[in-house]
Amino acid sequence: MSIYETPIKTLAGDPSSLAPFKGETILIVNVASKCGLTPQYEGLENLQKLYAARGFSVVGFPCNQFGEQEPGSADEIQTFCSTTYGVTFPLFEKIDVNGEHQSPIYAELEKVPDQDGYSGDVRWNFEKFLVGRDGSVMRFAPQVTPDDPKLMVAIESDLD
Repeated sequence: MSIYETPIKTLAGDPSSLAPFKGETILIVNVASKCGLTPQYEGLENLQKLYAARGFSVVGFPCNQFGEQEPGSADEIQTFCSTTYGVTFPLFEKIDVNGEHQSPIYAELEKVPDQDGYSGDVRWNFEKFLVGRDGSVMRFAPQVTPDDPKLMVAIESDLD
C-alpha cells in the first residue's frame, strides 16, 4: 500500500487519505505545539502560501512522541495553529511516527535516508519528508528550517 492509499483521519476525525495529493509536491512534517522548533510553523505556512498555486502543500501530522510536546486535543491543536501561526495547510490526526503504533505512512517514509545518510526512526518533531510529484522522497532533519536553501531548491526543482 502506498502512502497515498493509507487510510488516515483529518484532525477533525473524518476519514481521509493522501490520495488528493498524488501527483503534487507535498512536504510531510510531524509537528508539535510545545517544542523549541514550533516556530517552524511560521516558515511552513510561508511555504504553503508561496507554492500552493503551483501544486504544493505542507501536510502536518501532530505527534506527541517526543517529550510529550503535543499533548493537546484536536481542537486545541487546530486553535493553536490557526491563531498563533495562521496555519492554512492541512493537519491530520495525531499519530505515532515511531514504535509499535507507527503510522504506515511513516513506516514507508523512514526508509529514505537524509543527506547525511540517516534512515530509520524519526529523530524529533519537525522532521520533513518532501514527496515529489513522481512519488520520490527526500528527507530533511528537524533542524532544517522551512526557509533553508536546500529544502527550497528541492521544492522548486520538483515544481518546475
